[in-house]
Amino acid sequence: FLCALCLPVLGQTPAFNHFLPGAEQVGQAEFKRFGFSIYHAKLWAPDGSFDPVKPFALSLTYSRAISRERIVLASIDEMNKLGAPVAQNPAWQFELERVLPSVKEGDTLTGVYQPGQGAVFYYQNQQTGSIDDELARYFFAIWLDPRTSEPTHRLALIGRTP
Repeated sequence: FLCALCLPVLGQTPAFNHFLPGAEQVGQAEFKRFGFSIYHAKLWAPDGSFDPVKPFALSLTYSRAISRERIVLASIDEMNKLGAPVAQNPAWQFELERVLPSVKEGDTLTGVYQPGQGAVFYYQNQQTGSIDDELARYFFAIWLDPRTSEPTHRLALIGRTP
């Protein structure tokens, strides 16, 4: 069995047929800290057009090893900065720890968001789990909300020239 979400790992064009019929790449960006590449991000959506209230997939291919704990804490921190009710939802940290593994150079994590249903996550060729819609909206806001801490990165992902 070879899922459509696994195709980016194999260097082929992903189809996302099961989750996102007609998905095409919207945009891509490289995230760096202190001049070092952390990951390359790609956003996929039906017909290659991003709309935050429609399904999409975000893939991150990591340039270095990062522990699950660091990924989760950075995610929680960024969601807090965007005003997410993290303190009122302590289970969110556990939920993210459940679906986000530690990564090494070359690993790809993909989250597929279905508005109103939540998100399903994949690490390489394996589904790691899902999260509910509220947490998913705040999680993907890290990259896609206009108030993100990386606005140039967001513009590149959504296919707009920064």
